[in-house]
Amino acid sequence: MESSISQVKPIALVRPPGAHRIEAFSPKLRRRITFYRRFLLELWMLLETDPAVVTFCERPGYIQIEGNSRLADFLIRYVDHDELVILTVEDLDGSMGETTGCHRSFDRDALSIRRVGPADLAAARVWIENWQRMLPYLVTNRGLVPPTLSEAIVRFLAAPQRLLAIEREFSAGDPVLPRAALFDLLYSGQVVAPELHSQPLSLLTSFVKAEARA
Repeated sequence: MESSISQVKPIALVRPPGAHRIEAFSPKLRRRITFYRRFLLELWMLLETDPAVVTFCERPGYIQIEGNSRLADFLIRYVDHDELVILTVEDLDGSMGETTGCHRSFDRDALSIRRVGPADLAAARVWIENWQRMLPYLVTNRGLVPPTLSEAIVRFLAAPQRLLAIEREFSAGDPVLPRAALFDLLYSGQVVAPELHSQPLSLLTSFVKAEARA
């Protein structure tokens, strides 16, 4: 069994008949990723934007579950442990498709297995939709945000501030870089915005430095 994520590569998947090809760029992996099911894109969004997730690999290999060999959807690394994640919505979203090449297998007793179903994705719907708006700022502005800007924003957020106030403080007409810096701080866990779990992102959304949260 290969348990080190650094040694694991995604297993190639044949596009299922009639399925859409969905591509995205993962800042955590610094590469493009491909899915053929919308539910997997949503699950990836949760993993990608969780500061506790150090890294991950999609379609890492097979695991025996209830007597059947099942392709795991993600292998995730946290600071203190790894786990396999299984998406349990095949019946809602069509065929998984056929794999090609490597058929890597994992020992069921060596890794914890977490199942994610429709209720989990529904509960995170607002968070996912907000990150669908915010992630493009991180991707398109990689390497463009000065560290001094991020540091200044963190200091400014010693007390909660609305997005409108942040843009007024740091924008010189164009809010793109301040937004990219702010959303990257949220992505890394240095800043929090609890409202984004239940309300759409807006100029009234409040952000605060993580340690400063009451």
